[in-house]
Amino acid sequence: MKISRFIETNLEKILVEWEGFAKTLLPVAADMSASELRDDAKQILHAIALDLETEQTDPEQARKSRGTTGPLKGGAAEIHGALRQASGFTLAQLVAEFRALRASILKLWQQTSEPGSPAVVEDIMRFNESIDQALAASIDKYSQHAQNTRDTFLAILGQDLRAPLQTVSMAAEFLGKPGVQQAGLDRTSARLKRSAARMVAMVNDLIEYSRAQLGDKMRITLAECNFKELAEAALVDASAAFPDCPFELDASGPMTASVDGARVHQMLTNLLTNAAQYRDKIYSVTLTLAGEQDVMVVRVKNRGPVIAEEFFEAIFNPLVQLTTAADGTSRPATSLGLGLHIARTITIAHDGKISVTSTEKNGTVFTVRLPRGQRERT
Repeated sequence: MKISRFIETNLEKILVEWEGFAKTLLPVAADMSASELRDDAKQILHAIALDLETEQTDPEQARKSRGTTGPLKGGAAEIHGALRQASGFTLAQLVAEFRALRASILKLWQQTSEPGSPAVVEDIMRFNESIDQALAASIDKYSQHAQNTRDTFLAILGQDLRAPLQTVSMAAEFLGKPGVQQAGLDRTSARLKRSAARMVAMVNDLIEYSRAQLGDKMRITLAECNFKELAEAALVDASAAFPDCPFELDASGPMTASVDGARVHQMLTNLLTNAAQYRDKIYSVTLTLAGEQDVMVVRVKNRGPVIAEEFFEAIFNPLVQLTTAADGTSRPATSLGLGLHIARTITIAHDGKISVTSTEKNGTVFTVRLPRGQRERT
């Protein structure tokens, strides 16, 4: 059986293997649905099968080998590369998907083929050529989107840093004036603390994001920690950034857990500051800790614009924030928006789960479930 026919008649079996491999590409694949893991794989396979059935001349083959033309350019493979970049996959993970796809198809197909015949050799050569072309198209689009993301990221970073830096500059000018009164010193000190807290949070998130973009898996060091103490420290930091926001803490059950205290503190701070940023100003932000037998459950709740369900996944992506527009819409908008992305990365590094619900009646609630016991780290 020719590879093209094998692909079309065994499409679901191949897609199951694709999905199974994609699940291993952590941390980004941890919470992805089956359709998200498969992405454009079905369309890519159809395009490969069609390419294998299409007659080609030697000059056409030469142009395809240089990547200058071919039916796989401008199609599903390019879309796949763009979407994988937007979802947070590394370039190495994208390449690994195609490498696994090649190996999977050849392994399954060789069970039905006659080994060593000239037709089989020719079929394998054409198949490898098609896979390479699909991979090249996917990498090209991934790289284009990565470059655009970097440019956007730098522009947004400059915009987001402008306000706290401007506050620091104005404070320095004010403090340089003669006869500054104590009341003025107190107000200026508070503004400096808020600006410093905002910039420190940005820098911490930038460091973690940069590590992830470089393919460096988040490393955690587990130790017995008191979750309530971590929460209280996070509340202090969140209050420094949002002094006008009332925060409430409710803790019940055992509070000890085997976690990386510094990472959990960062995760809690990010969730609290996110809730404070988008709350309705007449309501407080509540942090609830519930120590259960095997897990620590964290809930951060605010009341503000309802997040539509179709955006539940998008808000955890880098460079995405919710708009605070006066019309109450909650469509994601481009901004630095690394807080929730880092919070999810920390949660996944602890073998935990993070989710969000949002309704008019119950408000917006981010829920984190972390194992309390000691785990082996790889």
